[in-house]
Amino acid sequence: MLFNSFEFIFLFLPVTLLSYLILLRLRLIIAAKSWLLLASLFFYSWWNIKYLPLILVSILFNYTVGNILAELEKRTPRMLSKRCVFVFGITSNILLLGWFKYLNFFLDSVNGLIGCNMPLLKIILPLGISFFTITQIAFLVDAYEGLVEERNLLNYALFVTFFPHLLAGPILHHSDMMPQFEQMKNKVINWKNIYFGLVLFLLGLFKKVVIADTFSVWASAGFDTAQPLTLIPAWLSSLSYTFQLYFDFSGYSDMAVGIGWMFNINLPINFNSPYKATGIIDFWKRWHITLTNFITTYLYTPILRSFSSITFSHMLMAIFLSMLISGIWHGAGWTYIIWGGMHGLALVVNHLWKRNKLYMPSFFGWVITFSFVNITFVFFRSKTVSGAISHIKGMFGQNGIILPNAIGRLLPTHIAEQYNLHFGNWIDNIAFGTNSNQMLLCLLLAICIACYSRNTTEIIKIIRPSYLFVSLFALLAIISIACTSRTSEFIYFNF
Repeated sequence: MLFNSFEFIFLFLPVTLLSYLILLRLRLIIAAKSWLLLASLFFYSWWNIKYLPLILVSILFNYTVGNILAELEKRTPRMLSKRCVFVFGITSNILLLGWFKYLNFFLDSVNGLIGCNMPLLKIILPLGISFFTITQIAFLVDAYEGLVEERNLLNYALFVTFFPHLLAGPILHHSDMMPQFEQMKNKVINWKNIYFGLVLFLLGLFKKVVIADTFSVWASAGFDTAQPLTLIPAWLSSLSYTFQLYFDFSGYSDMAVGIGWMFNINLPINFNSPYKATGIIDFWKRWHITLTNFITTYLYTPILRSFSSITFSHMLMAIFLSMLISGIWHGAGWTYIIWGGMHGLALVVNHLWKRNKLYMPSFFGWVITFSFVNITFVFFRSKTVSGAISHIKGMFGQNGIILPNAIGRLLPTHIAEQYNLHFGNWIDNIAFGTNSNQMLLCLLLAICIACYSRNTTEIIKIIRPSYLFVSLFALLAIISIACTSRTSEFIYFNF
């Protein structure tokens, strides 16, 4: 079930929310939370009910291991080794994720490396497994460190399965989420939360179905073509994907946060205008913020602690390794590993630049950062490493340069021949017959929205209930719902 589908918008969400509010009004708090848990499990089962036992077993297993770790913290002497229980819990989660997400990638890589022909298994990746696994790994780490205070099973199950974040984040932390299910202020109907939650949901829906899905056509046309792309089409398709990914994922995150507000639950903000970043460090403070927090706490810090001494060089090594692991987490493919490694190297360079107090004007920092992010997303989108390299070659003119006929009429013939320039229909192969002016206008508008205008979080802070805003968001709702006829999955559902 997709957030941008009719069954979710007109059936699942209204029924779930109305029933939850009625139970709250009747002061049936346990029943309200139980209803929300059942609704979340139904939401997850909608995709494939055979994976329902998987998430239930995962929840019960991690909750049990977490409680054992918490109890062992108090007992002296201990019947079990706390470290052994912790390693067992973490290893089990990694093996579960490895089986479903990485086993075929491993087999395929071994086949290519040593020339054997091991058959690949018919494994379907369960939706959301990357997200609900790492949230529970964080829970076990904190339980091992003695940082887990809330241990109510119903609250824990809700923390893991709460349907707005279940399939694609934001990545939640138990200490932020579980107490919210017990706070008195969250057990009453809050019409202000419902209003602003609905507004944020509509803004996210608009970003997904109107903006992201428009760019997805041009991105797919460029990345899925068998022919090498020339200079301008290669840039147009890469830019289309860069904006598709941002509006798709940030749209999902906005919708998730908005739904959370309707249920009096504050989910963390996941994006803060990342394409305004003037450095790659700044970018990762703005892009997928909850992942950055997870990487810092549960990857970077443990790696850094593993060194006998902490030096600046060790910090840079920990940063690079953390981003490399992040790339592996994103997907089972060398393209994701390369993407993570590129961002790790860029962060190292950025830290060295700052340490040496080198200066760069903000505009040039923005140009370099945005260009780097756009180029690395080519690996993120491409199905193969060779396809990504071919696309990047096109972006640097290695596959030829075709300019518009209008420019050809202005340039002398000898200049065109000297620089091997060609002229023709340079955009139609990307736009699928769409008017080229429309495509360029959409890219220009996307740049203005993503790089210069207020983001949705900032918009929410300044709006007030009024006839003008209600009319405006009603119009956005009509446009967005009209576009749901071309329902498409969110990009991060594949991770």
